Amino acid sequence: MKLTLSGHDDRYAVEQLLLSLFPENTPLEAVSSLHRGPVWITVRASITLDGKTAQAIRRLKTGEETVRLRRRVLQQSIYLAAVQLLPTQPAWGALAGVRPTKITTKHLLEGGTPKSAEALLKDVYFVTPQRRKLALDCSESTVKAAGLLEPGDISLYVGIPFCPTRCTYCSFVSRTVGKKTELLEPYLNALLKEIEVTGTLLEKSGHRVRTIYIGGGTPSTLSTGQLERLMDAIAAAFDLSHCLEYTVEGGRPDTLDEEKLRAIHNHGANRMSINPQTMEDAVLHACGRPHKAADIVRAYHQAEAAGFEAINMDLIAGLPQDTVAGFRRSLDAVAALRPSNITVHTLALKKGADLFEKRQSLPTAQEVTQMVHYANETLSALGYKPYYLYRQKYMSGSFENVGWSRDGLDCLYNIYMMEEIHTILSLGGGGMNKVNLPDGRLQRFHNPKFPEQYIELIDRVLEQKKELFELL
Repeated sequence: MKLTLSGHDDRYAVEQLLLSLFPENTPLEAVSSLHRGPVWITVRASITLDGKTAQAIRRLKTGEETVRLRRRVLQQSIYLAAVQLLPTQPAWGALAGVRPTKITTKHLLEGGTPKSAEALLKDVYFVTPQRRKLALDCSESTVKAAGLLEPGDISLYVGIPFCPTRCTYCSFVSRTVGKKTELLEPYLNALLKEIEVTGTLLEKSGHRVRTIYIGGGTPSTLSTGQLERLMDAIAAAFDLSHCLEYTVEGGRPDTLDEEKLRAIHNHGANRMSINPQTMEDAVLHACGRPHKAADIVRAYHQAEAAGFEAINMDLIAGLPQDTVAGFRRSLDAVAALRPSNITVHTLALKKGADLFEKRQSLPTAQEVTQMVHYANETLSALGYKPYYLYRQKYMSGSFENVGWSRDGLDCLYNIYMMEEIHTILSLGGGGMNKVNLPDGRLQRFHNPKFPEQYIELIDRVLEQKKELFELL
C-alpha cells in the first residue's frame, strides 16, 4: 500500500481507514489531497487498484474547520473512492476506530434521539443498516449503564497474565505456565502489595468501586488457595458494599473444577466467564487448546451448581479449520446452555500470535460473513440483545466483537471499560489504568507488561498509583 498526502498531514486518519477497508498488503496506490480556498476546503481522494482508479471529492466551509471535521471529510473522501473498487459495501462504512459506538453513545447522552443517532451513522459515516441497529442497541445499553453511576465511581481490573498453554490466535501478554508454576507465587505477592496500597489510596480519595473484573490471561490458572488469597485481599482492601458486579474469568475449562468454582463464588464473585471459543474438538486442537467440548459443558454445569447465575461464554468466528457448519454447531451448543452472556468475536490476526505468520486453514471472508450473520440472527431470535461491541485491526471481514445478553444481564464492566465513561483502575502486570479527568480528557497509566518486570518494578508501580490518585 502506497499513500501520498498533499496539503495536509493527517496520515493516521487516512491510513487507518484504508487498512480497515483493504487487507494490509493490498497493492494499491492512494492520494489524499486538501486545498484551502477563500470559501471552501476541498478534499480529494484517488485510489488505484488493479489498473482501475476511483476518485471522490468532499468539501468543508473554511470558517467551520476543526480537526475533527477536517479528518471526517478526509475519511469520507477515501471511503467514497474505495467503495467504487470494493466488491461489497463495508459494514462500518467510513468508521475506522475500534469503538464505533462512542459516536452514538455521545449523541444520545447529549440529548439526541435514536432516530437522529441512526441518521448520523447513515448520512455521515455510511454505515450499513444492520450495523446501525447494532450500534444503537449497544449505545442504549451504555446509556442505561451510565445511569447507574454516581460521581466518583470507578471500576477495578485485576490482571493475572498466566495461561496453562498459549492459544495460536492469542497475542495477549501472558506467560505460559504448563507445569512450571514457580513464577505464580512471587507474582501474587507483588500483586497483593499493589492491592493493599491501592485500597488505602482509594479509601482516602472517597471513590467507590462499582464493578470488579479479574481477567488475564487465565486467572483460574491460579490454584484454589491462591485465588482465595487474592480475593480475600481484595475484600480486605476495598469497600465492596456498593459493588454491582464482580467477574472472574475462568476461560479455560481445564483450569476449573467444582472446588475452585465454589471458592470463587463464596468469595464474592457473582459473574463467571467460561470461554469455549468453539465447541468443535478438531478446531480446539488446531487452536492449541488441549481440552474437549465436553469439558466446557462440564465446567458450565459446575459453575451453575456453585451458585453462578450470570455466566459469559465466548465464541470466535474465523478460527483455523472451522467451517460455517461447525461454527453454527458451536453457537447452537452454547446457546442451548442459556448463559446470561454470549460474546461473539471475529478472529483478529495479530502480530504477537502464532497464527499471524502461519494462517493455515482459515475460513474465507465470505465464510466468516456467514458465521457472523448466523450469530446475529440466531441470538436475536433467542431473545439476546447486543449490549457492547468493539473492533480490532486485521479482523476477518472487518467485522466486530459483540457482547450479547439476555434478560438485561449486561456486563457493566465491559461497557464501562469499552466506552470509557468512568475511571478504570488496573492492578497487575499488563494493566492499563484509564483516568477520566474532570475536563473530559482520558489519561492512561501503564503497568509493566510482563510478570517478571512487574515483580521487579513493583515499587515503581506503587509510586505510579500515588501519582494517579493525585489526579483523581
